[in-house]
Amino acid sequence: MEVSRIRALRGPNLWSRHTGIEGIVRCDGAERAVTQLPDFEQRLRARFPALMPLSAMHHDDVISVAHALEFAALGLQEQAGCPVTFSRTTQTVEPGVYQVVVEYSEEAVGRLAFELAEQLVNAALADTPFDLDAALKQLRDLDEDERLGPSTGSIVYAAAARGIPFRRLTTGSLVQFGWGSKQRRIQAAEVDSTSAIAESIAQDKELTKKLLHAAGVPVPTGRPAKDADDAWAAALEIGLPVVVKPQDGNQGKGVTVNITTREQLDLAFKVASEFRDDILVERYLPGHDFRLLVVGDKLVAAARRDPPNVIGDGKRSVRELVEDVNRDPRRGEGHATSLTKIRLDEIAVARLEMQGLTPDSVPAKGQRVVLRNNANLSTGGSATDVTDDVHPEMAARAIEAAQTIGLHICGVDIVCDSVLTPLEDQGGGVVEVNAAPGLRMHLSPSYGKGRNVGEAVVDMLYPAGDDGRIPVLAITGTNGKTTTVRLTAHLIAASGLRVGMTNTDGVYVNGRQIDSGDCSGPRSARNVLMHPDVDAAVFETARGGLLREGLAFDRCQVAVVTNVGRGDHLGLNYITTLEDLAVLKRVIVQNVAPNGYAVLNAADPVVAAMAANSPGQIIFFAADPHLPVMAAQRAQGRRVVYIEDGKLVAAEGEVQWTFSLTEVPITRGGTIGFQIENVMASTAAAWGAGISWPAIELGLKTFTTDGDNAPGRFNVFDYKGATVIADYGHNPDAMIALVQAVEAMPAKRRSVVISGAGDRRDEDIRDQTKILGAAFDEVILYQDACQRGRADGEVLALLREGLVGASRTTHSEEINGEFIAIDKALSRLQPGDLCLILVDQVEEALAHIAQRCAG
Repeated sequence: MEVSRIRALRGPNLWSRHTGIEGIVRCDGAERAVTQLPDFEQRLRARFPALMPLSAMHHDDVISVAHALEFAALGLQEQAGCPVTFSRTTQTVEPGVYQVVVEYSEEAVGRLAFELAEQLVNAALADTPFDLDAALKQLRDLDEDERLGPSTGSIVYAAAARGIPFRRLTTGSLVQFGWGSKQRRIQAAEVDSTSAIAESIAQDKELTKKLLHAAGVPVPTGRPAKDADDAWAAALEIGLPVVVKPQDGNQGKGVTVNITTREQLDLAFKVASEFRDDILVERYLPGHDFRLLVVGDKLVAAARRDPPNVIGDGKRSVRELVEDVNRDPRRGEGHATSLTKIRLDEIAVARLEMQGLTPDSVPAKGQRVVLRNNANLSTGGSATDVTDDVHPEMAARAIEAAQTIGLHICGVDIVCDSVLTPLEDQGGGVVEVNAAPGLRMHLSPSYGKGRNVGEAVVDMLYPAGDDGRIPVLAITGTNGKTTTVRLTAHLIAASGLRVGMTNTDGVYVNGRQIDSGDCSGPRSARNVLMHPDVDAAVFETARGGLLREGLAFDRCQVAVVTNVGRGDHLGLNYITTLEDLAVLKRVIVQNVAPNGYAVLNAADPVVAAMAANSPGQIIFFAADPHLPVMAAQRAQGRRVVYIEDGKLVAAEGEVQWTFSLTEVPITRGGTIGFQIENVMASTAAAWGAGISWPAIELGLKTFTTDGDNAPGRFNVFDYKGATVIADYGHNPDAMIALVQAVEAMPAKRRSVVISGAGDRRDEDIRDQTKILGAAFDEVILYQDACQRGRADGEVLALLREGLVGASRTTHSEEINGEFIAIDKALSRLQPGDLCLILVDQVEEALAHIAQRCAG
């Protein structure tokens, strides 16, 4: 078994809506059917007993070793606690070669699971050992490192439940919600609208107290101390007992409470100094430690926090009791679990000494032994939910504290006897406010009811009814994609929205190009969705990006399929038939939002059939309104776009909108058939996105096919009285459309300049010149700058073969170099002639032609 080309599918893809790891797996000989490998399955299950019988998973297929790899990669993740359910293995057209796809929840974990599964299967094949426990530990450890912590995770899951898209911006806790101009960002439990000043104030405990005191919020008295002597002096001024803590700290680090002696204070000062240089001494407030969580202007949760402790049984030592408590599966290292393990460190030993104990002491039965002065969960404390008990006046003080500091999400630490009565009535006070507070004590308290505090954060970021989405329009097809993308973006921009657009020419935001090259894949689309100045996004969605990574979005408002025709790029990446290509192209249709639209070419039967795969509604377009698909759609009162009496018509039920094609420059007065198709598709797309008809009309009137608006898309030049047309057509369907377009244009003599892309099938390259040979008097063949895997001269030979027996072409020649070929063709033109130039280096060739025409 050989595994190659492993890649991550990060969005909805050819196989499913799930993220997944895809690998190409080659099996030789008996590996193609495990029934031919004696004892293989028994050896596999001996190494991984939790694996289901292979026969139980694929009833009808011949089960190969590739299938075993699939099941093992999924099963290892399941056993490691990852929430995965989907996997698939598909035989390719190459005998013994399979595409294996396995879902992942964290990409790094999915990749590791695939790697470990390969090791497991190879161990079973070779009958060598495999350490399952070590493999699962690797996966669990990596999953804990990679997945979101409980605080950030609770907000992300709440957003997902509301249909708000999200994207992790780092491997840490920085997350973007929403798209474009509707985006918001969080980092752990902190939102983008919280100022750095507010966070800085919260970190300075002395300044925090001053501001809260000025606002009338009860706080303990205290002051900073320069050294241990000054701290003792401060303690005597304030009155014992006192609390010593870093002036800028979090998670209870370096905090010691209830200090009554100089010895305790010296030790506390030393501990605090390990974390910060600035140390604060303040009055100790007796009572319980409460954390009140404020989100926006509301108190959403409250918990009583108890310090880490054990209860003696008269038999076991403190050390043994701690070990027993730490066996609780809820306790782990760090913040990944609802509770943290209790540590018997220097601070715990000092606290034991205050109780006359050591780690090896055996406390009496029922004796409560406290192992820390503070009650933070991060140091092993526990939490009890008291949200429903908080007195309204106490809640008001907590909200005032948060708003005084300027925090949108705030953990307010209060020490008092009870939350049942106002803070002032019991002599309690606010001892700290915390930016980015930990949420796990509220999500999964040790005792009491968990609170969905993540939902409260999301509700603050996005009001009810707002899902953080901007209109996303995805456009695919064999021909016309780029023009349709550009025209659609232009129509939307005419409505006043700021548009982000990706296509094979680059990335554009609000009319400005921010990236160049072929940007029709998911990476460029994700960049647009991250841009804060984008109100709507239009994406050219090419087959390559779909196969490589999947979609950049979970769903779109509008999906457009211009055509499939005879297809393009067939024979690459296991897309070998028209049916394969259609399945790939319809991925965007399958991921239309339920309230969105799939815009489909009714004149292309393969495209029209995709209507059955759309979760949303359908807009059919075709020049002929009498096609059966169009007639049925109209009869049902649903949306259609068609041509009638030289006018573009959009109809829904009894309502119609019409617009003369003579006012649409791109169609050259309604004479260019393929541009009319692009106009219909774009109009339907803008309609599906909710753009007004006046804006659509304005956009149609003002969009032209010049080199700036639509480079390489039927750009027309005048050269000494001859007509020159530059186009990027590069497949047989494009040749047919171009021939139909130029035949509608008068000309004394017609010539064409063409090369061929080497990454097409031989028959596709030949067919292009077969079509052109019946429509042009002269054909100039040139060799492309990049042969795309072909040998030198191979593409020219195929193009030459296509001209054999041409019915119209009387002269052909071959030239090495695109610009030399262009110059040769231009030099032969006479007034009244027409020359079609099929460019390869679009921008450079257009600039060259424009310069020659200007000269």
